Amino acid sequence: MTVPDFSAPFDDAIDSGLGWLTDHGEKLFDAINAGLAGVYQGVLWCISTPPFYVIALVIALIGWRAIGLRFAVLSGVTLLFCSLIGLWTETASTLALVLTATFLGLVVAIPLGVLAGLAPSIDRVVDPALDLVQTMPPYIYLLPAIALLGYGPATALLATFIVAVPPALRLTSLGIRMTPKEFIELGEASGVTGWQMFYKIRLPFALPSIMAGVNQSLMMAFGMVVIAGIVGSGGLGESIYGAVRTLDIAKSIDAAIAIVILTMILDRLAQSAARSTKGEAA
Repeated sequence: MTVPDFSAPFDDAIDSGLGWLTDHGEKLFDAINAGLAGVYQGVLWCISTPPFYVIALVIALIGWRAIGLRFAVLSGVTLLFCSLIGLWTETASTLALVLTATFLGLVVAIPLGVLAGLAPSIDRVVDPALDLVQTMPPYIYLLPAIALLGYGPATALLATFIVAVPPALRLTSLGIRMTPKEFIELGEASGVTGWQMFYKIRLPFALPSIMAGVNQSLMMAFGMVVIAGIVGSGGLGESIYGAVRTLDIAKSIDAAIAIVILTMILDRLAQSAARSTKGEAA
């Protein structure tokens, strides 16, 4: 018995759908492209306009306040190292892309996570969707984004946004659901309103989990930045991609070191914020 092959009709349907979106949504996608590129360029301007040592000093001061003097010195020195190896422009571009994508992801993920945590019916819909997003190869998000938005930072930003949403959404939902039952019953017995229940009881218990989600979103965004170099995102991801194409091993190692530096700095800062919120909740 011959098994019918449905791959061709399925592929044709996908291509037709994408073509229809491209033909009928050109103005919409142009607006999305312009909006994403504008937000990214604004963040990049804030980071790249001051001298590199000013940004390094600001991050070092934040690290000193949040973690300690040793971390401040190390973060400042390593950021200066990125400039010494001639990659400060690319480092600033990558930092802008990661911060912008993560911020946009959190704007979507945290409210949806709160809704999913409060409403099991929403969580049952959101959870399999997140499974799908997290298990798909990251390259998959670049292909339709290129078709709809073209090459450039906006495409990289959209793909990075997609992978940054699931961790924050999941952990926000989990944090909301983890509120101890006895505290909820105490609030209900005290006659608090729904908003007071959320703001004074659920949110403080959920904050450590939410901050862990922020941390994980940052890490996912950094992982996507390297892949997004294929679509002309600029920054360190594009430097690595260009070095791979030309077999420039030294340049690829330099860019990889700069990415590790940024990742470790933001990871430690996010972990410190998570610990602080956990201590306040306790």
